[in-house]
Amino acid sequence: MATKIRLARGGSKKRPHYAIVVSDSRMPRDGRFLEKLGTYNPLLAKDSEDRIKLDLDRAKHWLDHGAQPTDRVARFLEAAGVREKSTRANLKKGEPGKKATARAAEKAAKAAAPAEAE
Repeated sequence: MATKIRLARGGSKKRPHYAIVVSDSRMPRDGRFLEKLGTYNPLLAKDSEDRIKLDLDRAKHWLDHGAQPTDRVARFLEAAGVREKSTRANLKKGEPGKKATARAAEKAAKAAAPAEAE
């Protein structure tokens, strides 16, 4: 069984509250889970102790048994020192889009035109 450590959303509309759970990867996001490891409240201040509550011993146990954390949960585990920091590379994110590239080319051509005239 492929297990994941992920967030299950709770709370009302525009007031999210998440449970950090271990579940079968085939189950829905808010569906059945095997164990609840903690909570995450994104509405609290980032330096608040109550923002993330996590049972680190159980998280280590599940990681040792092959559970794969999602990106957000992996960041929580890295901040807690349970997991080594992994490199994240989103190489396409920093590149400008098609229109911005075209505008930059036009601007460079306009700047080069007076230089060529001299």
